Amino acid sequence: MKAYLVLDLTVNDFVGFRKYIAEIPAHIARHGGRYIVQGVQPKTIEGDWHPERMVILEFPAREKAEAFLGDPDIQDLFRIRHSTTTSKLVLAEGCT
Repeated sequence: MKAYLVLDLTVNDFVGFRKYIAEIPAHIARHGGRYIVQGVQPKTIEGDWHPERMVILEFPAREKAEAFLGDPDIQDLFRIRHSTTTSKLVLAEGCT
């Protein structure tokens, strides 16, 4: 079953965030992931959720997404994201 990582983020330091933007795609691909939505400004239709930017990644299975999140080679990149953005991240499995 496919799995999706949904990231809601506000970039607070774009200069510092550029390294993350440049390097993270190769790590996503290495774990079988791909962008479904990449850094777009979403439009809120209902409710009080107002993400500034959104990224949605698709992985072939939950295990692949979890391996991506736990990969020791990209923890430094995650620290960059944490220090340069305000972000929320969820993992959800798909229906098929």
